[in-house]
Amino acid sequence: MQPVLVLCDDKWHPAKTPREGLGALPQHDFHFDWIENAHDWSAERMATYPLVILTKSNNVSATDTTHWMTDEVQHAFLNYVRQGGGLLAIHSGTAEYREATVLRSLLGGVFLHHPKQCPVTVTPKAGHGLTAGSAAFTGKDEHYFMEMNDDSVDIFLTSSSEHGEQPAGWTRTEGNGRVCVLTPGHNVEVWLEPAYQPLISNAMRWCVGTA
Repeated sequence: MQPVLVLCDDKWHPAKTPREGLGALPQHDFHFDWIENAHDWSAERMATYPLVILTKSNNVSATDTTHWMTDEVQHAFLNYVRQGGGLLAIHSGTAEYREATVLRSLLGGVFLHHPKQCPVTVTPKAGHGLTAGSAAFTGKDEHYFMEMNDDSVDIFLTSSSEHGEQPAGWTRTEGNGRVCVLTPGHNVEVWLEPAYQPLISNAMRWCVGTA
């Protein structure tokens, strides 16, 4: 089992959502370790994992909205990926990082805004390796509108609602490492969606080079 470090919990996104969502994944080769308070994070600890899942906005915790993504932390993430680490950002892992320019560039795009929760249709790109086992689905979610900053990202997922269409899943490489972003997932029902679970699993395997 490959260990995965999961960074989660912020004011708007409780840790129980990714805990339940990741816990429901079908058979896989990963073991999850959790950090809910960013003060428990360190570059040294992160370096011991082949994959980090960032599903936490720029809050230290649910009760401490202080920004934790300092310049030092950003560069630690950049170095981690460049040296071969995998980084998967899900939903709030792209939020409140617009001014965190190093992380923003590493991710290839960050959250800009969202309308009130509404039906959002998620559409996988047909024939793409990361969409195997998935299909289009619609669920109530925050429709994330993104600010992209890398034209070379490989977009394999889009999201659409009455408000428009947005990229919802993409990959990019940085040095020897891999980065993947999935924007759906404000509500646990989205994480548990049978067509979304394969996307998460595929993204994890891609980030560590086994897919």
